[in-house]
Amino acid sequence: MDTTLIIFQIIILIFAVIVHEVSHGVVALSLGDPTAKLAGRLTLNPIPHIDIYGSVILPLLMGLASGGAFVFGYAKPVPFNPYLLRDQKWAPALVALAGPASNLVLAILLGVFYRVALIFTSIPTEMGQLFVIAVVINVVLAVFNSVPIPPLDGSKIITPFLPDKFLRSEFYAVLEQQGMWIVLIFVFFGFSLITPIIYGLANLIIG
Repeated sequence: MDTTLIIFQIIILIFAVIVHEVSHGVVALSLGDPTAKLAGRLTLNPIPHIDIYGSVILPLLMGLASGGAFVFGYAKPVPFNPYLLRDQKWAPALVALAGPASNLVLAILLGVFYRVALIFTSIPTEMGQLFVIAVVINVVLAVFNSVPIPPLDGSKIITPFLPDKFLRSEFYAVLEQQGMWIVLIFVFFGFSLITPIIYGLANLIIG
């Protein structure tokens, strides 16, 4: 794949993960936690959010290794103090939900713009491909981060629905500590489980 297209994917990915992280901070602020605001992280300026490895090196290597078929990465997590939230049970789940929801909203807005543009003008094939890529990247972020494995957002979204006994168990503590290894295993061996959801949503949005 053209290196220029891989770079475009990385730019879209960086923007998408920044929106994802800022959304966490904005919702946290609205629910009583100003930590992200005080840290200067409620901004779309990429500099405070970029993680050199997760936002640049990792997606570049993945893009080159897969010929541009798969690009993934992450930004620096927005700081968050759940003890400052007004609602200790549901607010953390809402903060977690804000990230995937923001990417889904971005994907839908891009899809709507694309569909409306097609009504009034003829979009070049290359431009249409860029819209599809942008939609897919945002849908991937939304779906992947909704998987209920710590430290992904999905694990925090379902927390209010889990029994207190389970949340205080040694098993859950180990799960939180070793969650990143489980996420990596999921990426390599279980990603196909969410692929139909990703393509289903992307096709629904793009048409």
